[in-house]
Amino acid sequence: MTYDSITEDGRLWAVRYDDCTDNALYMLFEQWNDVTWLRQFFKENQADLTSYFKITDVNEAIYDTIEDSERLQCLIMDISPEADLDKLFRPLENSRFTDVLLGKEKARLKDVYRHASWLRIYAIKLEPGIYVITGGAIKLTRTMQEREHTLQELAKMEKVRSHLLTNNIVDKDSFVDFLSELV
Repeated sequence: MTYDSITEDGRLWAVRYDDCTDNALYMLFEQWNDVTWLRQFFKENQADLTSYFKITDVNEAIYDTIEDSERLQCLIMDISPEADLDKLFRPLENSRFTDVLLGKEKARLKDVYRHASWLRIYAIKLEPGIYVITGGAIKLTRTMQEREHTLQELAKMEKVRSHLLTNNIVDKDSFVDFLSELV
């Protein structure tokens, strides 16, 4: 796996997995704007969509996803140097209130008019304000353990975290040193 810089100031990175043509963030936004993919996803997960979000119309779910994806993409891609990424990314576990070494984090939209956003971007926190995006998902259940596609995202987060630890990457400086050795 390699890492692509998302922001010029080195605060946000995205994993490019070995078997992928682009990084996890760009692939995620592409998927969330693919009507065919979304239709298939919501048909396969109709029961979750209905029970948790009370939405029965797949077209409504597709529209909401594309709209939320565009807003989230604007938030991520238009990050100013003054922006605080720690306000966008929160601990993956809602019960965690302290930082941990290479903590697992999530980002989602907060101010959504219709219903809570089901879009999630997952990342590893190198240090305050510095994140490596590992992937994301449409989360339609209370916990990630309830569905295969969100379990896969948990596994990807752990894979990236293990890769970082194996290479003695524990903060921004060691991450930058690692990247410079690859060139």
